[in-house]
Amino acid sequence: MTHEHLIGDCIFCKIIRGEIPSLKVAETEKSYCFLDINPISEGHLLVIPKYHGEFFHQIPDDYLADILPLARKAAIANGLEDGQYNLLQNNGPMAHQVVPHVHFHIIPKPNKEEGLTVGWSQLKVSQDQLKETHARIIQKL
Repeated sequence: MTHEHLIGDCIFCKIIRGEIPSLKVAETEKSYCFLDINPISEGHLLVIPKYHGEFFHQIPDDYLADILPLARKAAIANGLEDGQYNLLQNNGPMAHQVVPHVHFHIIPKPNKEEGLTVGWSQLKVSQDQLKETHARIIQKL
């Protein structure tokens, strides 16, 4: 496979090229899955496209079509088919993205204490505000 869609200084691009070692779990022509070296829980995996893009919307459809089936297979291989887990993808530093290369976390949630803890406050919005937001999004599709 050529690496024309990767950049030189990105840590995930270096992992894909084999310049930095990783504990690879699975790989396809367009995706790469490996153990996170700073896991939130045992079996925490990362699935990345073999295409450098910082944001989800920058990744071509054919790479996106490849990555989720690999994530599903990796979750099942990790013994999560009967368990609970988070599939997480962050976009940008304010959204807690640390490595500026699109990546999906598969984080096992074996109990209440281990794994990802998520909490957020909900906005108070009226039905009119929801309808305005809905119309704006639909118009741009």
